[in-house]
Amino acid sequence: MSLFRNVLTVGGVTLVSRVAGFLRDTGLAAVLGGGPAADAFVVAFRLPNLFRRLFAEGAFAAAFVPLFVRRRAEAGDAAARRFAGEALAGLTAVVVTVTLAALLAAPLLVDLLAPGFAADPEKRDLAIRLARICLPYLAAITVVALLSGLTTAARRFFAASFAPVVLNLVLITALLLTFVADGIGPDRAATLLAWAVVVGGAAQVALLVVAVVRAGLAPPLVAPRLSPEIGRLVRLGLPGVLAGAMSEINIVVGTAIASSTAGAVSWLYYADRLYQLPLGVVGIAVGQVLLPEIAHRLQGGSVEAGRDVQNRALEFALALALPAAAALALLAEPIVMVLFERGAFAAADRLATARALAIFAVGLPAFVLARVLAPAFYAREDTMTPMVIGGVAVAVNVAVALTLLPVLGWIAVAVATVVAGWVNAGLLFARLLAHGHWRIDADLRRRLPRLAVAATVMAVCLHLATLGLAAAFEPGRSVLVAGAALAFLVGLGLAVHGALVIALGVIEPAMPALLRRRRDVGANEPSCPRPEDRA
Repeated sequence: MSLFRNVLTVGGVTLVSRVAGFLRDTGLAAVLGGGPAADAFVVAFRLPNLFRRLFAEGAFAAAFVPLFVRRRAEAGDAAARRFAGEALAGLTAVVVTVTLAALLAAPLLVDLLAPGFAADPEKRDLAIRLARICLPYLAAITVVALLSGLTTAARRFFAASFAPVVLNLVLITALLLTFVADGIGPDRAATLLAWAVVVGGAAQVALLVVAVVRAGLAPPLVAPRLSPEIGRLVRLGLPGVLAGAMSEINIVVGTAIASSTAGAVSWLYYADRLYQLPLGVVGIAVGQVLLPEIAHRLQGGSVEAGRDVQNRALEFALALALPAAAALALLAEPIVMVLFERGAFAAADRLATARALAIFAVGLPAFVLARVLAPAFYAREDTMTPMVIGGVAVAVNVAVALTLLPVLGWIAVAVATVVAGWVNAGLLFARLLAHGHWRIDADLRRRLPRLAVAATVMAVCLHLATLGLAAAFEPGRSVLVAGAALAFLVGLGLAVHGALVIALGVIEPAMPALLRRRRDVGANEPSCPRPEDRA
């Protein structure tokens, strides 16, 4: 299966997940708005997500996938599954210990993540209660992360991409229950949602277990032990954990700064969710597919083929990220109005969320670039360089946030996030060029300026059209009218940008050429046989 077909598969499922996430957040905004219960739930849910990113996702996948690919190629399926079983046992032991410690230290963790809650004891107590309910989700999502890494290493992407959809569906069900329940208040609604997070985690585990069993990749259940392979995994994974820790400092600092302003934690959360749609569909999808693709090619000795995949992936990502960033910046307020402004979510919440979203949009290309660039290091079993660069980005983020805080207030969090994102992407790209791991080919040099022109012209057309439809977004307008106008603007942007990339020759035979090159290379390079190939 080709790189682009895999990206489209992951991106398509991720799009479904993000749409489900929007439905979830629309319900969350209607039920909790930007009030104390919303702030408390966001902080409580952020705690297991923080530890998940440290132990279960980025760091683990970055270390595990290249090692699993190598083990499978050198020693076969049985040895690779044994390695996966040992990794699962070790990771689970660590995460269970961390979860128990976090349950005991929940008050301290809430105080660290949201010190501004101290001024509102009821909100602080609610956040602590919700955090203790949500934290067991970490154990479930750890198993999901390992099994997802297992299927990803074998180039099976659907189940891992669909797992977030399952969580969103469970949370949407919980929100529907709050609508039909009589007299349920925000605090009880937030508690129901916290329990739904745990149920959703269990459902995700069930999905991935079925996927690995059906693929013939189920790891054996073994006791934790420090084998040479696990030692290698720890040595590669530790820098990733530290890199994750530094990136999570950005979230901790941002939440701590925002927590001193009532509603700011929720505003940033809603804005973050909106720009995560294109980031997930483009950046995360490309990054998830790119890691095993590069690892397999390097394992087969095809360095040039790996560079070619990187260049095409960068083109593909920017072709979607640049127009998406322009559209989010220009349509921030209409988007927030249509999606969130109802129930407890007031006009003031809309204006604040739209302001944060417009700023985040400026950083979207950088966030996507980082997702595309990092796998080039991880596939070469280099987790140290992204860790160091991540540390620099964290320092920039903290410095900018604290410097701008007296001037901009809570919005300094969004500005600092964008600045740090561009620093991170720029340094990753510079190091890849310096190491010779990336060479900008003639196709990329020719297409990038054309992509920039296409996005710029689309932005101008979108701005003019938005001015013409301003009446549709005036206060008091029906959501159907505003929604129809927003849908027209989105369709217009897609049509203009699509026509421009064709007219400018951006999409001429790049993809077919890649597919031909990949087939030619694949015929001459060794590959890692999958279970169905062995049958």
